[in-house]
Amino acid sequence: MRAATGTQYELRAASPSGPARAIITEVAAGLRAYSVDGIDLVESFPAEVIPPKSAGIVLVPWPNRIRDGVWLHHGVERRLPLNEPIEQNAIHGLLYASPYRLLDRSPDAVTLAATVFPRLGYPFQLDTTVTYALTDDGLDVTHTVRNVGTDAAPVAIGAHPYLKIGGVPTDDLTLTVAAGTRILVDERLNPVGETAVDGTGYDLRAGRLVRELDLDDGFTATMLETTAIGHGDELDDDSRDEVKGAVEHSLTAPDGRSVILWGDENMRYVQVFTPRAFPVDTPDGPTPGRAVAVEPMTAPANAFNTGAGLRWLEPGETWTVRWGIRHTGLAG
Repeated sequence: MRAATGTQYELRAASPSGPARAIITEVAAGLRAYSVDGIDLVESFPAEVIPPKSAGIVLVPWPNRIRDGVWLHHGVERRLPLNEPIEQNAIHGLLYASPYRLLDRSPDAVTLAATVFPRLGYPFQLDTTVTYALTDDGLDVTHTVRNVGTDAAPVAIGAHPYLKIGGVPTDDLTLTVAAGTRILVDERLNPVGETAVDGTGYDLRAGRLVRELDLDDGFTATMLETTAIGHGDELDDDSRDEVKGAVEHSLTAPDGRSVILWGDENMRYVQVFTPRAFPVDTPDGPTPGRAVAVEPMTAPANAFNTGAGLRWLEPGETWTVRWGIRHTGLAG
């Protein structure tokens, strides 16, 4: 039987913390598994099933939702397919079920590519790539989007990983989200405003136990101060490689081990989703349980209408965005 997500690209590498392994899928260029020294750092799922709750998929040319699937382009109303039928939204972009083609592969890295072709609701053409690479301290992900059309195109990028620390109940983990502003939404989860998290149960900057949370909320991420991390006012390419990004969110176990999602300066937003019925892998097979999605995004929900975080790519222009997962405290 063929995998529901197509060809499975398995990556392996030695690391100071032990053997690292990741599985990337042909469909949606998804992250289906990632472990270090046998410890799962993302929620995995069987190859025979559709990614549960969008686990691991790439979100292009927009993450999250567009209200009613409708947006205005130079005064012309564009209508996108409504693939969130209950809430009547267009969600997760146009490549969430598309196969990617292989561009390059090595034992510890893979680059996949897919094209966004013009359609009635999005009359633009984009060539996109995603590179996953195992490193000594984690998994690095690099996206490129090139506008190969004739008009400027609105673009945003996101991903949908579910973090975990294998062997530790997710309810017992502490979630830390570097965000001082929460995005307010209506009953259909579309933005209606924003508010500071200070003094509320949504302030996750100091960390809160996952068992206390029930979230499907967007936040504006707080960028790291470059002076605090020793690189002056600006980050060149070499410095950025060393710093591993301009924003960080984490899950931490009671014994101090952490899995950290980082993003570069483009990843200014994050969606946090804590479903209670994710099919968590157990010795007895998948069982509904708690999971934690920490979704890096360059723009929040409904960005095609609000313009928040939206990037307009000119014809021939290429945009590169990076994020990744790293870990601390894993024994080597």
